[in-house]
Amino acid sequence: MSAPPYARDLQLMLCHTCGQVCAQDVHHCPRCDGAVHRRKPNSLTRTWAFLLASLIFYIPANLLPVMYTSMFGSGSENTILSGVYEFWSHGSWDIALLIFIASVVVPCIKFFVLATLLISCQRRSHWAMRERARLYRFIEVIGYWSMLDVIVVALVAALVQFRALSSIEPRMGILFFGLVVVLTMLAAMSFDPRLIWDVEVKDV
Repeated sequence: MSAPPYARDLQLMLCHTCGQVCAQDVHHCPRCDGAVHRRKPNSLTRTWAFLLASLIFYIPANLLPVMYTSMFGSGSENTILSGVYEFWSHGSWDIALLIFIASVVVPCIKFFVLATLLISCQRRSHWAMRERARLYRFIEVIGYWSMLDVIVVALVAALVQFRALSSIEPRMGILFFGLVVVLTMLAAMSFDPRLIWDVEVKDV
């Protein structure tokens, strides 16, 4: 059984913006007018840049307070982990678990998976290519849920505003965490998953 032809054999390209199939001699998508490339330009370099920037911003996102809580005249500022502890100790284990997963587990998974994909592609590794492609699809899916922490803080701040009795206000840490989410999403979008299979194609 012969292998199916590649897009380059059919002189076709895919618009990365809207998914329209375009001819190779076209420079702009006829549907959305976006720039069309055979491959995502400078994929490895751009992905590394976004990933390293998100790692840098993740440090102040965890060290700086993400919210200020004032109850009955006494106020305190909480980082992500201290906020998780506060919610857990007050019986709100579901919110604590949600914030911990969205703020700690998901970003660390994305950092690890993206770094693994980048290093393995740069080393032209044949290791677990199918599994690495699945990992890329996985981080694309979970990336859209990373803003849960920011949404939870906003919802809690809206629900706990009892004027003179208590209040919750966002702090600078939530801004850095929002930047981490955006940068990791840009890193995932900049990575070209076809790089995983390039070594197999060129070895044929």
